[in-house]
Amino acid sequence: MQEFDNPVYDTYLADPFCWRHDGVYYAVGTGKAETGDEAAAGRVVPIVRSVDLRHWEPLGTALMAPKEEWGGAFWAPETAYHDGRFYMYYHPSGNGKGFHIRVAVSETPEGPYVDTGVPMTDVEKNPFCIDSHAFQDDDGQWYLFYATDFLDSDETTFRGTALVVDKMVGMTALEGNPTVVMRAHWQWQCYERNREMAGKREDWYTLEGPCVRKRDGKYYCFYAGGCYQNETYGVDYLVADHVLGPWTEVGGERGPQIMRSIPGEVIGPGHLSIASSPEGQDYVVYHAWNEAMTDRLMCVDPLEWTSAGPIVPRFAKAIERASS
Repeated sequence: MQEFDNPVYDTYLADPFCWRHDGVYYAVGTGKAETGDEAAAGRVVPIVRSVDLRHWEPLGTALMAPKEEWGGAFWAPETAYHDGRFYMYYHPSGNGKGFHIRVAVSETPEGPYVDTGVPMTDVEKNPFCIDSHAFQDDDGQWYLFYATDFLDSDETTFRGTALVVDKMVGMTALEGNPTVVMRAHWQWQCYERNREMAGKREDWYTLEGPCVRKRDGKYYCFYAGGCYQNETYGVDYLVADHVLGPWTEVGGERGPQIMRSIPGEVIGPGHLSIASSPEGQDYVVYHAWNEAMTDRLMCVDPLEWTSAGPIVPRFAKAIERASS
């Protein structure tokens, strides 16, 4: 099994989504300009490629951003391949109006991806939708998992960003009936204490970055929780018998069971995608902070499916010690 010298790419590439097509691995993600700290416009979204997941070549930018989104952020792009076309789901800030889901199309994996002109979510009805992930079930039906805000709370269900899923109509529209995948229930999922949101000051929690796989009849939804800006960020997973749930938590109060910060080694690992080799070996592709915490860089590690569930060996011993 391959071992990797992480990070595998030394240029800012957060929220990396990696896939393999015709023997080549591609990855897109949130570049430094796309975070919203700069006025991104025109061609956006960095794309890189590799033949071995170790050595990566930059290909420039992949998305022709629509003019109404110029000057804002472009978060967490992901792609899906269907009937010979590539679809990129991405999350612009509407140049300050709110984050929503859009989709662009290309005939090739490198792009350019051209926006369809019709957003998949309505920013007037929901001003925060991010981190969408397209998943095709065995019957051919596509679903879109994504993160959105919940302003209600009680003693065990916390206020904050959490996960939903909606059926897709074709590849460019949603049915419009999202169902809850999971809300925040645990302290390790806290994003910020006493955060002011929608006129109320309260602790804010975050579940984001869903990634779904089906294996041996079970659905697994990997997700990132906590605050991406620091060492609290980590990855846990949910399990279900049906793509629409109900979903069962795995980590719970033990904290994230796939990856978490390891002092002196890795800071804030999260927002993973999964790429498979031709031999069937799965790899997690994710970001983590550099030592100076100035850049989120792409990392790769093997993913093992054990009788007890999926693990990433690089993190497994540290997680076991912290959870015991």
